[in-house]
Amino acid sequence: MSQFLRHYLLAVQFFTRIPVIGAVADWVGYSPAMLRASAAHFPGIGWLVGAVAAGVYALLLALLPATLFTPLVAAALSTVASVLLTGGFHEDGLADVADGLGGSRDRQRALEIMKDSRIGAFGAMALVLALLCKLSLLGLLGSVESTLPLAEEASFDGWRVAGALFAAHVVSRGLPLLLIARLPHVGDAASSKSKPLADQITPGSLVIAFIWCLSALALATYALSLSAIHLIVACSFSVLALLWMGRLFTRRLQGFTGDCLGATQQVCEIAFYLGLAVAL
Repeated sequence: MSQFLRHYLLAVQFFTRIPVIGAVADWVGYSPAMLRASAAHFPGIGWLVGAVAAGVYALLLALLPATLFTPLVAAALSTVASVLLTGGFHEDGLADVADGLGGSRDRQRALEIMKDSRIGAFGAMALVLALLCKLSLLGLLGSVESTLPLAEEASFDGWRVAGALFAAHVVSRGLPLLLIARLPHVGDAASSKSKPLADQITPGSLVIAFIWCLSALALATYALSLSAIHLIVACSFSVLALLWMGRLFTRRLQGFTGDCLGATQQVCEIAFYLGLAVAL
């Protein structure tokens, strides 16, 4: 249990903006092997980020006046909360991948572009479109129950969207681990953000990640107003997105980088919302 907690706190330290400092940081420690082991807790970070996003959404839905635009406003501010919590870590990966793959057909040149911290046209378009997809889908999910005319007071099922936010953040952080298991790392090992992940992930880490995801889906089913069928469809869309991203990286890069993992998380999260909307 002590080792489990240390690995989880190390993941919190590296993949969120939550400070793990002082005596706690000394107790947690650090080594490349520990950071590799902390990959098992990526979905556990999703528990944390998803809970914050869901909480902000539910709170705003309770405080704001009930109009047809209320779910969209709550979705936008909950997304702001999640980005502040993570520092836009995965969004940055999405932008870098879009710039690299959109900027050149040559594999080596694409990898060089992805290492450039400056954002280009393809990266900007990818970020804008990803945010639009998230907000529009979350707004749609929050408005499905509303059947009242525009002039009347609207009523929304905030628990369902809170459940979707929570489950999507967890599942979308678990699925990219399969890329680590199946593809070689092709980033610059000397400077890559994902250097500790360059080695293949262990089966034990995948089991821990699977438990994180399964428990989150169970919680969403039994406590957050989402049916098992709806979640199965949503997860299926996320898996399809993962397969598409894996095929893209195999064909264009012959492997993955840390940015690829971040981009995959973003695409799988959006696919989860889309699948849930289709199921509903």
